[in-house]
Amino acid sequence: MLWFWFFAGPALALAFLSLRGERKRAAYVAGKLAEASHPKTNGDLPPATVIVPVKGDDAGLRENLAALAVQDYPDYELIVVAHCAADIPAGVLPARVRVVLAHAEEPGTGGKVLNLRTAVRFARKDSALFAFADSDGRVSRAWLRALASPLAEPQAGASTGYRWYAPTPPDFWSLMRSVWDAVIAGAFGPGANAFAWGGSMAIRRETFYAIGVPEFWRGTVSDDYALSEAVHGAGLTIVFAPGAMAVSAGRCSGRAFLGWARRQLTITRVYRPRLWWMALVAHIFYCGGMAAAIAASIHGSRGAEWVLLAQLSPGMLKGANRATLAKAELPDYKAWFDRHAWVHTLWVPLGTWIWLIVLAASAFGNRIEWRGSRYRLKAAHPSF
Repeated sequence: MLWFWFFAGPALALAFLSLRGERKRAAYVAGKLAEASHPKTNGDLPPATVIVPVKGDDAGLRENLAALAVQDYPDYELIVVAHCAADIPAGVLPARVRVVLAHAEEPGTGGKVLNLRTAVRFARKDSALFAFADSDGRVSRAWLRALASPLAEPQAGASTGYRWYAPTPPDFWSLMRSVWDAVIAGAFGPGANAFAWGGSMAIRRETFYAIGVPEFWRGTVSDDYALSEAVHGAGLTIVFAPGAMAVSAGRCSGRAFLGWARRQLTITRVYRPRLWWMALVAHIFYCGGMAAAIAASIHGSRGAEWVLLAQLSPGMLKGANRATLAKAELPDYKAWFDRHAWVHTLWVPLGTWIWLIVLAASAFGNRIEWRGSRYRLKAAHPSF
């Protein structure tokens, strides 16, 4: 039985430890959403520039850009940036938008990063805030307010939301992508957060230049990890803004999902090796514990059945909590959650195995393909 407890013991400990902070996270989300129902006066919100890079078509691109163009915010401009005009599909741009074409090339630097570095230089002079969005995400009218508000905190270097995949209509792999990615969404909460997500993040202009973000954006493919590194290196924090969640409603095939997931974790392994190693070790024990308990149960151990149940229950409970909080953060998608949130409970064990598979697949090589371009990843700065 030594082999059984070698995996099952740590797996049980990790499962129950994963529930730490869930009540505090739920209270934080509820508190921030309650604050949002009593928004700050316009005088407390600085002029802003919203930047969204575009490269080709995305599901709902026209509607996604339209949502960014009608924010409930007193003074902001919207910039759509692309490498060249051919990257912007016809008929998707809203009326209230400025277009910036980067035409930039720099070995070792990702196309998205080059576009962002160019766009910030074209931001209007009176904008005191930079906010960044992704073209495949749809945000609420209060999105920009939600990102701007936390930046008034003294130690706040950047604010961030995250994404939620709500495929419509759903299929197996699209829902699995939602379950898989929700694990990352569940890592955001009160206090200092590990990183900002590039599809929904904001930073004060003064801070952006004071901590040298443009320099951190040289020689990197990851805009958000690099910005996060600059923020943490300056001794500042990244604040989670629950009201700044974005929704991606597109579908994907199994091959597209697994390729995308491997790319995400390869980027993490190169730019944030500590996070990657922590995830790998945890999932080795999670899955090893499951396999050991199932094997022992097949050989007649009733105790192993209870161990398996005890291991699976916390993860499924945490999955249910992730979906519950996302439903509160995204009230416009209540109907989707009412119909499909159950997968975030029952599919968690399968999602755990897929996490292990993708982590193993991302363990080798540092080359990725992203939006038709190939990159060789190399950490430009020491990891935090």
